[in-house]
Amino acid sequence: MKADCNSFSNIMAIVILARGKCGLSKCISVYMVAMATADLLVMIINVMLYYILSYHFPLSFLSYTPVCKFILYMATATFDLSVWFTVSFTFDRFIIICYQTFKTKYCTERTAALVITMFSILIIIKNIPMFFFYEPEQIINKLWWGCRANLAFFSSPFGVACIWFHSIWRVWLPFTLFILFNTLTVGCILMASRARRRLRGHSGENQSDPEMENRRKSIILLFTISGSFILLWLTANVSFLTTRLTNTNHYRGDRTAPAYIATETGAMMQHLSSCPNTCIYAVTQRKFREELKKLLKSPWILIKSLSKNEIKTI
Repeated sequence: MKADCNSFSNIMAIVILARGKCGLSKCISVYMVAMATADLLVMIINVMLYYILSYHFPLSFLSYTPVCKFILYMATATFDLSVWFTVSFTFDRFIIICYQTFKTKYCTERTAALVITMFSILIIIKNIPMFFFYEPEQIINKLWWGCRANLAFFSSPFGVACIWFHSIWRVWLPFTLFILFNTLTVGCILMASRARRRLRGHSGENQSDPEMENRRKSIILLFTISGSFILLWLTANVSFLTTRLTNTNHYRGDRTAPAYIATETGAMMQHLSSCPNTCIYAVTQRKFREELKKLLKSPWILIKSLSKNEIKTI
């Protein structure tokens, strides 16, 4: 039920942002639509298909090994898309705030679409080794069923390198870029704010500054999205590092082991990171809230107009 609600909220965010009536630039809208789409795919593939349907219907079509491998491949790819679309959005905000001369060339709808397409292609290619991570769990009537970790592959040097590469690509590198871009952005904002206050103080202007107000709203949106990602992915990041360094990633069925609890908690919080963006938009963007109200009222307005037309015909 919660997955359905989260999917519905992501669908509403996609519809509202795609209409382009939230007062946001086309460049920002492209990134936000991409982020909402990736979050929707995470809820559908990772949560509904993998964690719910595959688990509760173990002998269904989803349990065929080729289908199971494809679901695991898509689950990894959708997580990567969600992460790197958010990084792309953060970098775009960094450019538009810190490099005023370069923003007219980079912060465009065409560039945003190109960046999203390039990351999508790169992630699709990067995750191809995922098909070698798993092997059939059993063979029934000459059919391969289920997926289990390919221990021979994971114990090989190439398999270990793939695991570390996936962790660095999905968590450590995005974390580093988030902190770097946000730190540089804060520094640019503080410098610009001080210079602008001095300039307005010398000119004797006391009225509100529209430019600083728009910049403040952009920063609130940027930091809330980046901050929620960092907080929700921090547990998975730390648990992966500690279990790998201490070699405690084998729980032998003990669900009370601290390493198991930390890993599963981290996985749960990773999936939760696909949920709060719609709430962030609603809290930080007034026009988004207005469009959301219109979207929710539209079915009732349609029903009301249809009922009036029926009464008139009668």
